Amino acid sequence: MQIDLLETFLDLCDTRSFNRSAERLGITQSTVSARIAALEQSLGAKLFTRSRAGTDLTTEGKRFEPHARALRHEWHEARRRIQVPDRAAHLIRLGIQNDLAAQHIGEWIADFRRALPDTAFYIEPDYSNQMCADVLTGILDFAVMYAPKPHPDLHFSELGEVTYRMISTDTDRRAEVNPQTFIFAHFSPMFETMHREVTPEFASAPVSVGQSATVASLLTAMGGAGYVLERSATQMLASGRFREVTDAPVLRQPVYAAVHLRHRITPLHRKLHRIVQRRLTGR
Repeated sequence: MQIDLLETFLDLCDTRSFNRSAERLGITQSTVSARIAALEQSLGAKLFTRSRAGTDLTTEGKRFEPHARALRHEWHEARRRIQVPDRAAHLIRLGIQNDLAAQHIGEWIADFRRALPDTAFYIEPDYSNQMCADVLTGILDFAVMYAPKPHPDLHFSELGEVTYRMISTDTDRRAEVNPQTFIFAHFSPMFETMHREVTPEFASAPVSVGQSATVASLLTAMGGAGYVLERSATQMLASGRFREVTDAPVLRQPVYAAVHLRHRITPLHRKLHRIVQRRLTGR
């Protein structure tokens, strides 16, 4: 069975639209139809019904879906297993939230290497939605993220939290912060909602970004105020150019680990979990 048939089937399970799946997969609608037809012929069963109301899975399609997800994951995992670098016993592909990568990846990987000296690591900073998709398909083994996307085949656990503080080039009082020079942050959907609720006067700021490092860069270049990771805030305050807005609320972002459900209790994945959790919580 060709993997592209499974990929097309599973995408169509998500979109329930041949046209939308064609757009997402970068192929023609006729190719989507041909792949589904080939898969149905291979299985000897009809997987979808099409009507004016849309596209729906048949009973056989619903039965096949979890097997298709497992086959796809197994395929990507098998490909990775034969690509292990020389002198390494294992290859672990790690995803890390973009906002955490610069400040945390060095110490985490150092800990991983000490704990797993015969393991090679491939590291991919990314955003939560893409990392969830990559763990689901088997492209990633372990991911550290801000925004879990629930799925029957994914397992999430909380690792700890990171803190963001408001700093400013102009003032240490919230009432004096100019909304027109404020950099609004949307580091995750939860963070954005919290930010809007506790500091509504800044919700319409003219600039909004999704990374602490970008906020820091913009503040350094243009001045103004915004939330940055606590470590960044400490470094920027030490420069003498910035002040902490002391009466602004401290915002805390939970951090989660994501693994495929089949790996949730494996010793290797649990070891990675404990290392990151210890770093984030200090325990």
